[in-house]
Amino acid sequence: MILCVMATLQESQVLEKLSGVRYPGFSRDIVSFGLVKKILIEEEAVTVQMSLTTGDLKVPQKIKADAEAALQDLARVVSVRIDVHAPAQPVGATGSPAMATTAIAGVKHIIAVASGKGGVGKSTVAANLAVALERSGASVGLCDCDLYGPSIGLMFGTQERPFADSDSGKIQPVEKYGLRLMSMGFLLEDGAPAVLRGPMVTKYTQQFLRQVDWGDLDYLVLDLPPGTGDIQLTIVQTVALSGALIVTTPQEVALIDARKAVSMFHKVNVPVLGLVENMSYFLCPSDGVRYDIFGKGGGQREADRLGVPLLAQIPIEIITREAGDQGLPVTAAAAESEAAAHFVKLAKSLRQGLEKN
Repeated sequence: MILCVMATLQESQVLEKLSGVRYPGFSRDIVSFGLVKKILIEEEAVTVQMSLTTGDLKVPQKIKADAEAALQDLARVVSVRIDVHAPAQPVGATGSPAMATTAIAGVKHIIAVASGKGGVGKSTVAANLAVALERSGASVGLCDCDLYGPSIGLMFGTQERPFADSDSGKIQPVEKYGLRLMSMGFLLEDGAPAVLRGPMVTKYTQQFLRQVDWGDLDYLVLDLPPGTGDIQLTIVQTVALSGALIVTTPQEVALIDARKAVSMFHKVNVPVLGLVENMSYFLCPSDGVRYDIFGKGGGQREADRLGVPLLAQIPIEIITREAGDQGLPVTAAAAESEAAAHFVKLAKSLRQGLEKN
């Protein structure tokens, strides 16, 4: 269809209407996500061009229909033309089209560590997984994608500032314990909040992923913020993820939100590598008695229900908290601890699963 209007129609009017169109399954609109690439206004016709990188054929169809409906009630519009460019996708073994995302140069595998809610120890899992992967002989980077609540700097005991290389213009990541690190926490003064609106969140996320000189890595671990918001959608829409790891605790209140995270990745055809049940149990150091503080078996039941493996059950240990607060993840600080052993096992399972594909 062609969008025909009087000459007085302004591009800003079209954008205003399109800003009411949400990306399917998320709260953010297609304009703020940068999906609208061009609006051509000629005498009696306007063409809106959009570009998507999703492999779900239903998404561009839904966006096209919603955009057409949004513009139909614009004054003087006779008919609507919306061109949505979504490249044809290869179909995987499951019959689902794969994401038309792009890799990060030099990085073999990108693993997103996610959770449906905060407070389940996702950053602890991401940090210790990265250390365990590095200790297994892999080259590893860790990107703290939680712009509002960055914690990787504290957990690795560094306040070093990244800098841009004068020749390449690339941001040089901070290096600690054999890992390459990037975090908003490295850019802020102590205690300063990151006050960012949606477009700036997208910009910083893309800079961390695309403009950092990660070098040649076997694994880049992404520590995502909790929930299913702007940062998550920016990443899954632009980065070719090897898969996502979902962190939860055993109780139902955490599992409810873990399901939402799994559902989000399924919607955008990102494979869920498995669940990690953090704070799974507590072993009393004085007598070795096990206490299931947050319940028992929730992670396994949820993994069975979702059809994904439960890759680890990480216990609560005082040394884990102490090591993190002191700037050295427990996998490096206390390799003999039970928690560290589970992180090493988790890293081994992930490597075996990813490298055989």
